[in-house]
Amino acid sequence: MNANEYNSKLAEALKKLEGFEQPEWSLYVKSGLSKKLPPLDNDFWFKRAASILRQIYVQNVVGVNRLKTRYGSKKNRGMKPEKFKKASGKMIRVLLQQAESEGLIERFNESGKRAGRRLTDKGKEFMEGIE
Repeated sequence: MNANEYNSKLAEALKKLEGFEQPEWSLYVKSGLSKKLPPLDNDFWFKRAASILRQIYVQNVVGVNRLKTRYGSKKNRGMKPEKFKKASGKMIRVLLQQAESEGLIERFNESGKRAGRRLTDKGKEFMEGIE
């Protein structure tokens, strides 16, 4: 299935879960340093959550810093050259905490391996059940 189709269907499924709620502050906060305005899409919270869950599904273990880099973009600095800036960490952390409270992901930390979060069995079933 196309990634855009899958993410939109996953976002609709996440709306139905009780643990995923869009905080009021997310309507007024930019999604990163390089953005000029907060997201205008009303479903941005759920679409970003779906995208983050898909990233965890594809890459197995993902941390906040890696996701900040993934969702960052170039900042327009006027006459100076553009410079890459990372995305907001607060949004990503809160989304991961909501997914943890639902039981979809868990913290992962083994010595010698990259620490972060990974999908639980319940999370894998939920992700693969999207059609």
